Amino acid sequence: MATVACTSTDEPGTGTGTKEVEVFTWWADGGEKAGLTGLETVFGTECKDFKFVNGAVAGGAGSNAKQVLASRLQQGTPPDTFQAHAGAELSDYINDDQIEDLSAQYGEWGLSNAFPKGLIDNLTVDGKIYSVPANIHRANVLWGNKTVLAKAGITKDATTLEGFFADLDKLKAAGVATPLALGKDWTQQMLFEALLISKLGPEKFNALWNGTGDWAGADMTAAITDYKKLLTYTNSDRDTFDWTDAEKMLMDGKAAYQLMGDWEAADLDAKGFKDYSYSVFPGNGNVFQWLADSFVLPKGAKNADGTKCWLKTVGSAAGQAEFNKKKGSIPARTDVPADGFPAYQQAAMNDWKTAVQVPSCPHGSACAQTWQGAVGSAQGKFSTDGDVAALQAALASAAAEFGPKAK
Repeated sequence: MATVACTSTDEPGTGTGTKEVEVFTWWADGGEKAGLTGLETVFGTECKDFKFVNGAVAGGAGSNAKQVLASRLQQGTPPDTFQAHAGAELSDYINDDQIEDLSAQYGEWGLSNAFPKGLIDNLTVDGKIYSVPANIHRANVLWGNKTVLAKAGITKDATTLEGFFADLDKLKAAGVATPLALGKDWTQQMLFEALLISKLGPEKFNALWNGTGDWAGADMTAAITDYKKLLTYTNSDRDTFDWTDAEKMLMDGKAAYQLMGDWEAADLDAKGFKDYSYSVFPGNGNVFQWLADSFVLPKGAKNADGTKCWLKTVGSAAGQAEFNKKKGSIPARTDVPADGFPAYQQAAMNDWKTAVQVPSCPHGSACAQTWQGAVGSAQGKFSTDGDVAALQAALASAAAEFGPKAK
């Protein structure tokens, strides 16, 4: 840690004498809390001149923490560092001049080489990088109940959308009332995006978020029509379900499949359910839809030196290994050995090195929070009325209002 100044100073902007580092997150329970504790342990070893202060705010899957954080930033009393989804979700903080450019630290700490180019490109805004990702999660994973699938005669994962529809029909014919379990809000956005990747391919999917894609085109109409069909295989009470409620349907054998991020592997393991399969969503091919938790250096932080020591820990091979083994995600770095990681994570680590990388809107890597909200509202309405033209018009309108061309 020699490249980080690990002593307190009284110079403006470097710390004003405090040794405490308040780390603000929404990781208050389960594997997330265990992962944060793992990072704290590495920080305590590597940054002995500083003291970790846990600023976690529980509840609301992060929404409570974001409300508290917004208030603190407005009042000019930021924590020393805070958790945020890497990628476009940071644009609000960048545009409001609330976080520091970390590009120099990327070079200093070797992160530009440790992280894959696709991730670096997604993290870069106008030539600058503002966060250090602690992990990578994969969004486009289809989880299955092996016993339910086998009883319906399904022994091989579908690799195309057409094949998936055929399998869903087999499940219905076998008496499975809910072939595909689904929850509300962002879980529906995740399913829709996985289908979009299958229908459009990664280049056209990325174009939707970088301002060069066509939300009003015929291929989008076809994709939304297929999404409407996909919803007919899901539970009718999906708008009242959290993702864990849908997961319980899978565990209880009441559903055959669920589309969910790969935090599900850690959750299923923790709950003792072993009869599950996993595969990339049918038709996604060699596409890794990523999201990442990251940390930033807020402008006006009391202890900038301590924050940099924390950020270096977050980006280090030791920090990423300790954190991700406990949280159920994988390191953003490609040089962390897979030894000691569970089977799913080892497979994901291998894919991360070679797959085509695309971001996720509901998890902030593809779009800003305002855009997320507009998409979520449009899809919530569609879940009730199934109006293909209205959803497409709403998505096109949201892109025009909140996308890159709107700036």
